[in-house]
Amino acid sequence: MAKLLGISVSYLSQLENDDRPLTAKVKAALAAAFPLDWTAFDERPEEQLLGAFNWALANPGLGSAPPDPERAERLHLHYPDFAARYVELHHALRQTLDRLAMAEQAIAGEGAPSARTAWDRVSDWFHAASNYIHDLDVVAEDLHRVLELAAGDRESALVTALRGRHDCTIRLSERDTTTLRAYDPVSRALTVNAALPAASRTFQLANQLMQLEAGAQMQAIVRAAQLNDPTADQLLSLALANYAAGALLMPYAAFRDSARDLRHDVDPLARTFGVSIEQACHRLATLQRPGQRGIPFFFCRVDMAGNVTKRHSATRLQFARFGGACPLWAVHEAVAIPDRVMVQLADTPDGVRYVAMARGLVKPSGSFARASRRYALMLGCEIEHAAAFIYADGLNLTDEAAATPIGPSCRLCPREGCDQRAFPPLDRPIRVDRNRRGVVPYTIG
Repeated sequence: MAKLLGISVSYLSQLENDDRPLTAKVKAALAAAFPLDWTAFDERPEEQLLGAFNWALANPGLGSAPPDPERAERLHLHYPDFAARYVELHHALRQTLDRLAMAEQAIAGEGAPSARTAWDRVSDWFHAASNYIHDLDVVAEDLHRVLELAAGDRESALVTALRGRHDCTIRLSERDTTTLRAYDPVSRALTVNAALPAASRTFQLANQLMQLEAGAQMQAIVRAAQLNDPTADQLLSLALANYAAGALLMPYAAFRDSARDLRHDVDPLARTFGVSIEQACHRLATLQRPGQRGIPFFFCRVDMAGNVTKRHSATRLQFARFGGACPLWAVHEAVAIPDRVMVQLADTPDGVRYVAMARGLVKPSGSFARASRRYALMLGCEIEHAAAFIYADGLNLTDEAAATPIGPSCRLCPREGCDQRAFPPLDRPIRVDRNRRGVVPYTIG
């Protein structure tokens, strides 16, 4: 105990026998070492307040520098009302932080290390960048023109570019069906999974080519991002390579013009550029070049369990950080029906209305021993852009009752009376009446 308080054993013994008074430094040390016990150490209110005040000033867990005990005691002595209010505010802060921690653990799952993971840092960075990386887009657009990828066999053209420009050897692997792409920078050998569909093989080739062509730009972007996390830096590098691959196969100006001509019909758009439906949808959500913006879209990919595995939004719609999307989204129904296109008019709690397209997607595993991956994609825009979005045709856009009331996720949604609610909201009280039972066993206060 003497070590904890920073005093000698003899001094501690004198304190225990009331031979010496408690100084401000010792009181502060007691409050820091025994915060719960110290609050009830002395029945005198002024001593209890001083202990709580010292604890609040120290703000443990938030990285604050410890307060000077003598100054804290003088402040408490001359301004007791201020000290009391400060303690109240600190108590409210701790309650809020504890509530957030419990909420994040409940949403993210048992044993989650942190709400803001490296993955979240990268997602937040892309959102702050409006999902558009100008430097990479320009490099990709120029390279697309040089390689003449607009016509002919794109896969062969990319193989030729990798060999001719970077002395790479490329082979297809039939054995390892779990690795999509593997590159050895020493031998310059690139291995691509032979089981991948043609569009996916082409994308992996484009990914590697852009890493070799624009690696310096990517590293400069990572450094400028200042994510301060090695794992986040690696994830950002990977995400930038994926972005650059999409920009190479779907160069900005040509893709934007084609999308407008086709009214953003993703099937012919994907065929035009030799990409997958998912790649085309993803690219549509990145068309935010200043002065040449496309329609602001949101895009997400959902798995069979309802987890949102990809999320990008250039609209006001923001997906929940944890958990699945709103169960009323058509994307959840689409996940079980591959290749069927579903359309939906939706209304969010902030009053914004969206037109969305959802469709199922199956990604073959390449082996009988491993199940195929099943997802659903959703692409949508605000109703103001419906005339340029072919999937809005046939929807009753003027009838407010025709819109499905959706939200970010059950734990964050303020809507009352929703029959599909899975959990009560985190930020509002609920009322339970055992004599009255609705579809959901509580009402929101």
